Amino acid sequence: MLNTFYLFEEHTRAFLRAPGESGIEGSVVVVVQWLKLIIETTGALIIGLGVVHAAYLLTRTLVPPRAESFTRVRLTLARYLALALEFQLGADILTTAVAPTWDQIGKLGAIAVIRTALNFFLIREMRDERAVTEGEAKGVAHSPEAVSE
Repeated sequence: MLNTFYLFEEHTRAFLRAPGESGIEGSVVVVVQWLKLIIETTGALIIGLGVVHAAYLLTRTLVPPRAESFTRVRLTLARYLALALEFQLGADILTTAVAPTWDQIGKLGAIAVIRTALNFFLIREMRDERAVTEGEAKGVAHSPEAVSE
């Protein structure tokens, strides 16, 4: 009976290995790194697409010269940048899932705080610009201070 128990125990150990022993942990890290690269690349492509779109709108505004402001161009680029920052932040969060040291986690935390703050202020500026633009379209002048209250 005792031999049967040891035999069962050895088979169980072979079947239920720790993630580090079976190589699964390494595979998960590799998958997360590839996913992070894909998400970061997507964010970079969004920024590139936004710059191209904003440059096109800027060219249409400048040739022929028009009296309108550049608010539409700025808002367009701001939307792309805000979306790209969300992707970059998502990639940072994935990195923290596999970051082995507190130093790396601290650096990624600082980057996440900076990107979140940039996104917050970018979205706030877009909201203020949109309110001013809508106010001008309706014939009512708004100051950014009045909009944020």
